[in-house]
This record gives sequence, structure tokens and C-alpha cells, in this order.
Amino acid sequence: MRQIGIFAAAGLYALERHMERLAEDHANARLIAERLAGSKRVVIDLAAAQTNILVFGLAPDAPDAPTVVARAREKGLLIFAFGPRTVRAVTHLDVTREQCERAAEILAGIVEGR
Repeated sequence: MRQIGIFAAAGLYALERHMERLAEDHANARLIAERLAGSKRVVIDLAAAQTNILVFGLAPDAPDAPTVVARAREKGLLIFAFGPRTVRAVTHLDVTREQCERAAEILAGIVEGR
């Protein structure tokens, strides 16, 4: 925790310079959530998809989280396995709406076995 000032500075910089566009990141995450909600192999609470951090579960008949993460990485999509059947994706300043649309299709394809 000695370097906490560096993290705090990054947070302050973001709040001072990018607060207006944070809603775009939230909307992009919501776009991905809505696309994934259409899959019976994804367990997601759309009411909880309100920020740029998206966490969703994988149904028993879907690939497990490490498999989804590995397949996504092969396609240039970086996501994180939170557990054996839970995945986290985050949208941010450097990710466009078009890239999020593509990410949603990639994830849906992986989960659906395409």
C-alpha cells in the first residue's frame, strides 16, 4: 500500500478528465450484457449491468470460464475468469462501441459453441 498515491492520482485524473464520457463505457457494457442475455448458456442479471464492469455466469452446458477466456484471447478479446463458471469483462476509454459489438458477438459465439 506504500504506492497508493499512484493509484489515487490515476483515479483523480480520470475523474477530472473523463467523467462526462463514463456513461459511454456503461452503455457499452450494457450492450454486451443484452447480447449475452439472449443466450440460454449465459446467466446474467441485466438489472445489475449498470456500470462498465460486467460479470456473468455460464450455464452447466456452456464451456467453463477458463475455456471461454482462452478462446476469447485467441480472437483478441481479453476477459477474466472470476471462478470456474464466472467471467468478468470491463469496458473503458480505449474500447469503442463497435469493438464492444464485436466482443459481444465473439463471446456469444464461444458460449454457443460456434
